[in-house]
Amino acid sequence: MGRFVSENPLVLLIGACEVGFWVLLGAGLVARYVLRARRLSTVLLVLVPVLDVVLVTASLVDVANGSPPGLTHGLAAVYLGFTVAFGHSMVRWADGRFAHRFAGGPPPPRPPRYGAAKVAYEWKEWGKMLLAWAISLGVIAVTALVAGTGIPAPPDWFTDPMWSWGARLAPVVGIWFVGWPLWTTLAPPRAPVGSR
Repeated sequence: MGRFVSENPLVLLIGACEVGFWVLLGAGLVARYVLRARRLSTVLLVLVPVLDVVLVTASLVDVANGSPPGLTHGLAAVYLGFTVAFGHSMVRWADGRFAHRFAGGPPPPRPPRYGAAKVAYEWKEWGKMLLAWAISLGVIAVTALVAGTGIPAPPDWFTDPMWSWGARLAPVVGIWFVGWPLWTTLAPPRAPVGSR
């Protein structure tokens, strides 16, 4: 493991960005709700997406300097895709809980469990997954273009170290689609009789 990390320093940067995301988010929320330093909180929370810019820049600089695009560049693209697609809702989720716990805010809303609201919720969440996949593929494509390797045909995605990340996410997108938005649309859960 140590050798893999030493040969792929981008892995360390991905780990640092993940830790940095939670540190900046936590520090921003503590500054807002515990210290009551709203300006500091805003600065800390604005720095969260800067981590994504640092990561994608480092990945592109790495391949521009001659490193062959590989597994870690694909992982960096996937990380970016997921933080862009899901990051805002994660920040909102954490913010609601902090506001409730430390600032007397209302209890955070729960996801809908029944009917049309549940169906809409599942489609929205799956849309985030689809967006994460699209962003990941877009960043992988840009990385391939910067590296000068071009974009392989989809069957070759499975054998290419970087493009295989896009191939790995395809079944996740499909399973999520069938198991949640499609299933919920075809058989929307109904509230039990007598429940409010």
